[in-house]
Amino acid sequence: MAGGGNKAVVAALLANTGIAVTKFAAWGLTSSASMLAEAIHSLADAGNQVLLLVGAKRAKREADELHQFGFGRERYVYSFIVAIVLFSVGGLFALYEGYHKVHEPHAIEHWKWVPVAVLLAAIVMESLSFRTAIVEANKIRGNTSWTRFIRNARSPELPVILLEDFAALTGLVLALIGVVLTLATGNGVFDGLGSMAIGALLVVVAIFLAIEMKSLLLGESATREAQQKIVAAIENTPGVQRLIHIRTLHLGPEEVLVAAKLGVPTDADAATIAETINAAERAIREAEPMSQHVYLEPDIYAEGYNREERPAVPEAPSH
Repeated sequence: MAGGGNKAVVAALLANTGIAVTKFAAWGLTSSASMLAEAIHSLADAGNQVLLLVGAKRAKREADELHQFGFGRERYVYSFIVAIVLFSVGGLFALYEGYHKVHEPHAIEHWKWVPVAVLLAAIVMESLSFRTAIVEANKIRGNTSWTRFIRNARSPELPVILLEDFAALTGLVLALIGVVLTLATGNGVFDGLGSMAIGALLVVVAIFLAIEMKSLLLGESATREAQQKIVAAIENTPGVQRLIHIRTLHLGPEEVLVAAKLGVPTDADAATIAETINAAERAIREAEPMSQHVYLEPDIYAEGYNREERPAVPEAPSH
């Protein structure tokens, strides 16, 4: 895992663990549905950060005979599990608890302002975690919009933490609104509605996260910027007449497979072609260090002869 992603995950883990403990204590004192929903949410988030750390560690295993390209995609598997946990343990539970409290409302009768104090403290801690994730993401985001950064990132940790922290902060505000309205009116329905709103938010975030992780699990190409660097490196290699086509695939967040067919002169001998291929491989790795697996095939390019020509860098897909 990149250093920034690891720092954001650890910060989120520490914050969510502390928040979960205080929320469970507040729920025990007040029986607030919003507090219980938020406590379960924070507990699920803490478990999710543990999953991200485990996935990052397991992805570092050396390749073996059965998994010859290594285990880099294991980070995507654990991130997909995070989406499932967020959907089930966080979202569905909050919806269930809220539905139950709406139909059988109970006012907060004891330690009435404890939930407010806990939620305000949780907002402060969650904001610090969110700030860490934003700072680390800004180091690699550049001028890219937040939506595009999250959708196009090949490393899953920062997008997952950003989405979780955003959902957590929004959920805390919803819980605070529900608790304050319950205290002000004495009507426990608002507490249940707050829990249901939190559940709906978590379900939406979990579905979005699952869609993004599914795309990474299926296998995404290198980013458009990385592909442009690779194409330029190939086309500027002496002896390459033309790049006929190229395919890239992320085997892990920092590991790219490159396969390309190059047009070479018709009169080039085997030794010259081999040197051209070796020079192109070196140029690719220098231009894009994540290109750890490079497979280049020489071919003769002539109009009407090669039927496999495709755009070197296709339009960025949407998923």
